[in-house]
Amino acid sequence: MEYLTATELSKVWNISTRRIGVLCTEGRVDGAIKKGKMWLIPDIAQKPADARYKKNKHNA
Repeated sequence: MEYLTATELSKVWNISTRRIGVLCTEGRVDGAIKKGKMWLIPDIAQKPADARYKKNKHNA
């Protein structure tokens, strides 16, 4: 399995390196591990869904 750094993944996912760090800290990126100060994320990891939006919104 190949690992990408948060900087490399930020270009792929089109979000900031800081945001990727926050997602990893919250445990929302599967397989992410921290080595020292650097996050290593598997290259097969999926970008987490935006938590501000619910999938099954109930319109009342």
